[in-house]
Amino acid sequence: MKPAILVVRAIFPEVLERLSVHFEVESNQDDVIFSPSELAARLKGKAGALATASARINTELLQQLPDLKMVASMAVGYDNIDLAACTAHGVKASNTPEVLNETTADFGWALLMATARRVTEAEHWLRGGQWNKWRYDYFLGPDVHGSTLGIIGMGRIGQAIARRSLGFNMKVIYHNRSRLSTEQELHANHAQYASKEELLGKADHVILVLPYSAASHHTIGEAELKLMKPTATLVNLARGGIVDDVALIAALREKRIAAAGLDVFENEPKFHSDFLTLKNVVLTPHIASASEATRRAMANRAADNLIAGLSGQNPPDWLNP
Repeated sequence: MKPAILVVRAIFPEVLERLSVHFEVESNQDDVIFSPSELAARLKGKAGALATASARINTELLQQLPDLKMVASMAVGYDNIDLAACTAHGVKASNTPEVLNETTADFGWALLMATARRVTEAEHWLRGGQWNKWRYDYFLGPDVHGSTLGIIGMGRIGQAIARRSLGFNMKVIYHNRSRLSTEQELHANHAQYASKEELLGKADHVILVLPYSAASHHTIGEAELKLMKPTATLVNLARGGIVDDVALIAALREKRIAAAGLDVFENEPKFHSDFLTLKNVVLTPHIASASEATRRAMANRAADNLIAGLSGQNPPDWLNP
């Protein structure tokens, strides 16, 4: 008899077909967001789950699921998974690193360019019928080429972003929990290590790509925003909670920084509505990895992990071996 699994959110039909070769699959193609109690009920008797960041995997849930052996998350971040709780309950956990690095770095640049050059603001102005002439001072913004790029979180995605800066003749400074090797720094457009405070004071454009944890909560808050140049931009590709959204709204409203580009928010998708009152912010709904090829690769990588983990093998991306 095949092990039973739950695919917690909607997914590509061909991935469901692939999983059905190995498992009895309960799917959720209607893409209902399960409450914690609904998720527990759906997972009763299941050996595995293919989940996304919307599913909270914690002690309270796992205590109700003695049959659960594996949770494969279709994401690179895993702040929704309590790894210690999974280990204590004998549940393997995995994520999907590597496959989204380049696509997410591409999107980081899309947000950076749109934010610096005021693309969203200008489009809304044009669509609103306000364009009736050219003026020398319409939508002036900071240059990207020749500027200083500050990257906080210099992992795989951060390094991919830095490599792209070479074509814009930018200086790259970065802050990370640990300094990169000399070879990695050279490969990342001669990136130079800096303290967080030094980076915020010097960078013309700051991009956040660090993982979320209790230690990184509100890495950017009121004090950090005060260190930034009034002409600087801030882009958050990482996770909601890394930026104090209330403090950022105040800084944007008071023009203490020039602009922000945000793909993630605190309490998403119920983000702070005051962002909608600001012209100097570009807002996107957590889509940094949303190319078709990459999302398919993520889904198949999660499936690879689940198939391996429930067949007695080591999952390729095992988080708690």
